Amino acid sequence: MTPRGATAWLSLACVVAVGMACSTALAQPAVVDDSLDAPKPGAALRDRDFGVGTRGFGLDRKVEMYQWRANRDGYTRVWNSAAIDSSQFTPGHANPKKLPLENRRWWSDDATLEGKQIDLAVLQTLGQWRVFRPNFSRLPANLAASFQPEGDGLGSAENPLDPQVGDIRIVWRELSLPPLEGKVELRGDRWVLSPEAAAQALSAERASTVVELPPGTDERLLPWLLGAAAMLLGAALVWRRVRRKRG
Repeated sequence: MTPRGATAWLSLACVVAVGMACSTALAQPAVVDDSLDAPKPGAALRDRDFGVGTRGFGLDRKVEMYQWRANRDGYTRVWNSAAIDSSQFTPGHANPKKLPLENRRWWSDDATLEGKQIDLAVLQTLGQWRVFRPNFSRLPANLAASFQPEGDGLGSAENPLDPQVGDIRIVWRELSLPPLEGKVELRGDRWVLSPEAAAQALSAERASTVVELPPGTDERLLPWLLGAAAMLLGAALVWRRVRRKRG
């Protein structure tokens, strides 16, 4: 396809896409959702290893270990949530082969909305994680001898300001849910993601993923470019109409 031909097809596709979008928007009646009650998380979730619990919709244990990492200038020490392979590092820069504790995540399996169960995909897609400081009064004696409170969690460093390679730090996060009006729909006896919410989540995931494409992939990207161009053209038409009204 010549550049001039591609431009012509692109312009035509933009006009058609904008026209279809406007016609669809005008044809669809406005939908008013009834207000939903606040979702309920169900039974408390607990990290039995540390006696940490939450009444949230999910519980997350994040474990990091202080380790050596290679870079262009040599080596630096960093906190990392996975073991860094140091088998090819120079002497004096050895890391433990694995974390002594694993990262874990627990999900509520009896969360409800207006008495009906909420699907796990709703929690995983719409849930918002936030760090919280647990009550460590139930910390087992063997772990209390190895860890001490550090920030919002626990740490194994004797001096938190000067950690050593192999030291561990742990924080916990709990999951909350935003208002679910318009984001879920009832199918049978279970609340699931609405098609709109699922599409928005997919778009956000694609937007946050940077992919380095190999040479020669322009033809395969043409549908995406057409869609983006149609959106830009639609925005430009709306802005032009607004400016005319103001003038």
